[in-house]
Amino acid sequence: MRIALLALTLLLSACGFHLRGHGLKETTFAFHSIYLQVPAETSFVSGLRSGLKRYKLEVAPSPDKADIIFQVVSESRDKQILALSGGGQVNEFALYYRVSFRVYDNQKRDWLPAGEIELQRDFNYDNSQILAMAQEEAQIYNDMYSDAVEQVLRRLGLARPPANAQD
Repeated sequence: MRIALLALTLLLSACGFHLRGHGLKETTFAFHSIYLQVPAETSFVSGLRSGLKRYKLEVAPSPDKADIIFQVVSESRDKQILALSGGGQVNEFALYYRVSFRVYDNQKRDWLPAGEIELQRDFNYDNSQILAMAQEEAQIYNDMYSDAVEQVLRRLGLARPPANAQD
């Protein structure tokens, strides 16, 4: 029995099996610098700055010093009641986060089609633990910002100059 278990372990380790990584380690970006045109420094924007630095992309101080411009067109979050108890108290919320963006160069040529990321998380609520519920809600929003940043970074990995850019 032990020999069979050892053989199985060796086979799994020898076949090249590994857990799928998180991130864009092998992505080659078609640009080296990016300018972030944002209305405000939000948690999403801060996370995006960190993500760009993690992939060694320069965040340019002005649009004319950048290869591309990432414009946050809009960013919003919302909360809707999903369920009420028999006594009229909230039992469940739906939390929404949405960010719309454009990616273009200094000649206003789109490197990616205008995009939008919309995330939703359901959130069970307990009126007897108001402070804990507020902290949990904030954590869920932070997780959504991180998820949106990763999705944007994946899309930026696909960004390429427009076909007519060589003209």
